[in-house]
Amino acid sequence: MSSVVLDPTNERAVAERTRCARPASVQGLTVGLLDISKARGNIFLDRIQERLVELGATVKRFAKPTFTKPAPVDLRHEIASQCQVVIEALAD
Repeated sequence: MSSVVLDPTNERAVAERTRCARPASVQGLTVGLLDISKARGNIFLDRIQERLVELGATVKRFAKPTFTKPAPVDLRHEIASQCQVVIEALAD
């Protein structure tokens, strides 16, 4: 199945990105949950965390200071150095 992912951050230059392979299982992995600080995103992530723990993952929570800007470089580095998988919450 082929899919197109649109990047809303810059309409003038289309960037091609290859998706990373998904792990067969999250058991034993550290999964980062990134709350982008939109309303009710934390509620969504609470439920995702419950399910991930049931599946044997270790969960680390992170939050952007505001949804209106990209995550700060330090936060992105922290997530990348501590987690094998990341889920970002988008909710309104």
